Amino acid sequence: MESDTCCKWPKKYNVIGVDISATTYDGLLESVIEAAKMRQPACVSHLAVHGLVVGSRDPGMREVLNELDVVAPDGMPVRLALNILYKTRLPDRVYGPELMLRVCERADADGISVYLYGSYPHVVKALREKLLQQYPKLRVVGCEPSIFRSLTKAEDKDLVNRVNESGAGVVFLGLGCPLQERFAYEHKGKIEAVQLCVGAAFDFLSGEKKMAPEWMQQHSLEWFFRLLQEPRRLLHRYFVTNTIFLSRFILQFSGLKKYSRSIEER
Repeated sequence: MESDTCCKWPKKYNVIGVDISATTYDGLLESVIEAAKMRQPACVSHLAVHGLVVGSRDPGMREVLNELDVVAPDGMPVRLALNILYKTRLPDRVYGPELMLRVCERADADGISVYLYGSYPHVVKALREKLLQQYPKLRVVGCEPSIFRSLTKAEDKDLVNRVNESGAGVVFLGLGCPLQERFAYEHKGKIEAVQLCVGAAFDFLSGEKKMAPEWMQQHSLEWFFRLLQEPRRLLHRYFVTNTIFLSRFILQFSGLKKYSRSIEER
């Protein structure tokens, strides 16, 4: 789906049913900053294998993801899938935490206000402090944790008003996949800013959790590092989702199966 904003968002390609944007750090950064300066509403997310598989298997979630303006390839396997299926020649993935830092650096330089929403109180507070240490002129005009339940209509309206009245050009969402994508989708056009779903970036950049070393990230081993950190939570997820992703990718690559992008195409 094409955005109705003035910004030109990267082209999307069907990867096992989910529209993934063929984009780079520099290209996406410029689009985000342009939209933020003009206070143009937009929804941007990043998907690694787990989120891609969730979208592929769940028609409702697939519809949500395919309505976002950008779904960048967060994981190396997702980037490789784009390159193999569509010869996009992407040199690197677009990692959520890294893009968040680059956006903050430009926001600091260009006077763009940002809003932090998600995670726990101590995490979002630490994140704000870390960002201001790194970017002293950064205007963090909002900083609030998730309440870990569905918002009432009144609470939702108050949140939207707080964000819009703050003047934020970028709203960083750290609610985790798929909650943050659903939030962005449900508030598309209501929140007058670029909603940037960055998930684990809140934990990593605040210092709450360790980030995989650069060499492991470059060799598609970040999943293994995270598995060592949280084996009970992630063992089943990685085993199941990686297997599903590989099997579905092979079927798509071989032409044995076509994956629909929307409920209507099924």
